[in-house]
Amino acid sequence: MTNLAEETRLNGPDRARWLRWGPYLSERQWGTVREDYSEGGTAWDHLPHDNARSQAYRWGEDGIAGLSDDRQRLCLSLALWNGNDPILKERMFGLTNDQGNHGEDVKEYYFYQDSTPTHSYMKMLYKYPHCAFPYEKLLAENAHRKATDGSALEYELLDTGAFDEDRYFDVSVEYAKRTVDDTLVRITVINHGPDSHPVWLLPTLLFRNTWSWRAGSVRPEMSAEDGTIEARHAELGTVRLVCPDADRLLFVENETNSRRLYGTDGQAFPKDGINDHLLQGAATVNPALTGTKASAVYRRDVAPGQAVSIVLRLTAEGGATDLGADADAVFDARIAEADAFYAARLPGDLTPDRANIARQAHAGMLWSKQFFHFVVADWLDGDDVPPPAARHAGRNAQWRHFYSEDIISMPDTWEYPWFASWDLCFHTIALARTDLTFAKEQIMLLCREWFMKPDGQVPAYEWAFDDVNPPLQVWAALKIAEYELQTRGTTDSAFLRRMFEHGLLYFTWWVNRKDAESNNLFQGGFLGLDNISVFDRSSGNLPGGGRLYQSDGTTWVGFFALQMMQMAQKLQKTDPSYAEMASKYFQHFVFIADSLDHLGRESEGRAALWSEEDGLYFDVLRVGDSFIPLKARSLVSLIPIIAVAALDPASVNEDDDPIFTKRLDWFRRQQPELLGKATQADKDSLLLSFVNEERLKRMLGPMLDEAEFLSPYGVRSLSRRHLQDPFHVTIDGAVFGAGYEPAESHSGMFGGNSNWRGPVWMPMNFILIDALRKHHAHYGDRFKVECPTGSDVMMTLDQVADEIARRLTAIFERDAKGQRPVYGGTTVMQDDPQWRDNILFYEYFHGDVGAGIGASHQTGWTGLVAVLIEMLASAPPALQIAPAKLKSRKRATAAATDPC
Repeated sequence: MTNLAEETRLNGPDRARWLRWGPYLSERQWGTVREDYSEGGTAWDHLPHDNARSQAYRWGEDGIAGLSDDRQRLCLSLALWNGNDPILKERMFGLTNDQGNHGEDVKEYYFYQDSTPTHSYMKMLYKYPHCAFPYEKLLAENAHRKATDGSALEYELLDTGAFDEDRYFDVSVEYAKRTVDDTLVRITVINHGPDSHPVWLLPTLLFRNTWSWRAGSVRPEMSAEDGTIEARHAELGTVRLVCPDADRLLFVENETNSRRLYGTDGQAFPKDGINDHLLQGAATVNPALTGTKASAVYRRDVAPGQAVSIVLRLTAEGGATDLGADADAVFDARIAEADAFYAARLPGDLTPDRANIARQAHAGMLWSKQFFHFVVADWLDGDDVPPPAARHAGRNAQWRHFYSEDIISMPDTWEYPWFASWDLCFHTIALARTDLTFAKEQIMLLCREWFMKPDGQVPAYEWAFDDVNPPLQVWAALKIAEYELQTRGTTDSAFLRRMFEHGLLYFTWWVNRKDAESNNLFQGGFLGLDNISVFDRSSGNLPGGGRLYQSDGTTWVGFFALQMMQMAQKLQKTDPSYAEMASKYFQHFVFIADSLDHLGRESEGRAALWSEEDGLYFDVLRVGDSFIPLKARSLVSLIPIIAVAALDPASVNEDDDPIFTKRLDWFRRQQPELLGKATQADKDSLLLSFVNEERLKRMLGPMLDEAEFLSPYGVRSLSRRHLQDPFHVTIDGAVFGAGYEPAESHSGMFGGNSNWRGPVWMPMNFILIDALRKHHAHYGDRFKVECPTGSDVMMTLDQVADEIARRLTAIFERDAKGQRPVYGGTTVMQDDPQWRDNILFYEYFHGDVGAGIGASHQTGWTGLVAVLIEMLASAPPALQIAPAKLKSRKRATAAATDPC
């Protein structure tokens, strides 16, 4: 592996230089909190798509198939025109939260096909219709569906007829780095339609506007030099875009069109000047061929089936005027190196289909690295552009210390072009497979002092830093360390120490802020699970003025304590001082485990999060002296399974670990009942778990029942039992409920764009799989359960984990009929050879048929399928399940007609 060219770039002395340029340009900057300067905090309305072409951004840029330096000072992207569109296609279009039938939704088709971790080679495909892009049709029809039928499916671009008769272009954009500061760009257009059709290709270079916000800021400049676009920047130096055979070069300023937006005089050659000049013939481009934004224009007539390519060069070589004689050879070499890199990283015995899925998942992860710039103090106080007066009492006002100017892995480059703290933890597990160093940097990033609040809170996400996400940072760091040990035979103790020290701060914040009654029961709010509850758990006004005791909130903190304990145990092998910390977190875990069985001592015997009747855990709402279990059978009921750690014999041996052993013995002598709620002993092994063997079997019954949680495509977020028997509860005269909804939810909570009411979510399945393997490490092959429930097929917990992993992977694989469940009944994506092997990694999946739903490029979560594929490569063959034997299996009946 060390002889691979990409491996050398990745781990050599020039790593940082190879990473200077990458896909860091956002897919969407408009409609973000950063760009919101409205009085009411209405980000979507303040800077909508229609304004984006004319409004200079304050905090970042966006574009199609973009490349930028790691501080987004200079950006390269592709604009397109088909001769029919009302505007240049400069950025992806989609519906806002208010416009979408089920929340925000990108209405374009694009696929991240390849990328190496240093971005020495990248490839992306965009599908561009010949007809005028149906902006108004998409807006009107989704608005109609939202107003008349909340259960109606999203109206998508394919539904408009824009791709009928294959009248569209495939636009492929490839980047190949010759050297660290010399990148070739190849843009290939294929006409799939029956007639010849023109296309305008506009590779566009622009400086991020850093000069309009403070007087005296240095302004960079561009000009036409020797047939190239030369960009001169005080920090970057001189960079040229060599664009051979361009029809012409057009220059404007990357500044707001004040006349269009505000009816006032302003810049003569504004940001949208190239659009107005090309489409309307307006005199809005600078005849002097200077500016801060420039496009090279290539008009090409493309015959049916024809492929047309242009090649450009972005280089710091000052006098460059051509591509270089080796341009084709550079592309060939980088493609071969990318193939060699993934051949070494992916298991060698994968089917071609699985290898394709895994490679595209990794590509999406790497393309989703974005530049994120947000300085909250400046955003609150303003600069030369003053914010509204109400800002200091509004969103993120308590996060003045927050300062980001970083490359961050985003959940989705259009729908979620901002970090989310627990999402990022899942990302790093997949990212570790391609770039271990970047994965470690990312897991540490949000714990750094310019992100983490002084009291220890980790910011949740841009829309509300104060919200609470599950504390997964230490778990993710341990998973990264586990992978490093397996593949390299080493443990990065320095990384673990840093993570542990920041974990101390974050754990203390949880204990001090989210345990309102100091009884080890935690109220984290929505905890990233949005509408999984029957009411908004983050609300300060819970029904009946009550207090909510959360099964998942309590579990996450117990889980956090276990991860801290395990990390301390790893560190104590070389530094004995960590032994006391391991003991401390063991104690935390024991007390939290005890609290799950009662809601404070004063409620002993009256209420508990565990329901003996149901064999599941539930949230409990306390209203006065009444304790109301919220018996919606959801992931909240199953999450206590994840708080588990199987300890090796050294951890319970006085000679190897005297401090921990003494603490354990103290509990055995003084509080044996308490210890029994948190531990399971088996010979020399000790299992720390919230659930004993009996409870685990009871919980796995419904979890593995296909009439309840187990879908053909993973574990559902809500039991299918609630399809015929929805959960309802009446509190203070108000009725709250939840029914099984395998696709989009009807709930209006969190803007109506969230769904934990039935679909399959990859990351929660992943963490359940991880927990099952930990339980198996303790119980071994003696512990078996029916899987699926009622099948008479008995499996070990390792085999159950493999079975769930297979079901999740099956979402993307072709089945016996050659269909991919992820694409449901969308015929073109199932059958058309130009579409069917391009994979989209959605946010979540239909609980019955596996069709992709929600954000269509959510590689940040769903990229975990690459890790599952890796696991399955070494797993034994699947046990055969005979459908005729099933007693309680009730196959989902929903037709596979869900569009993508």
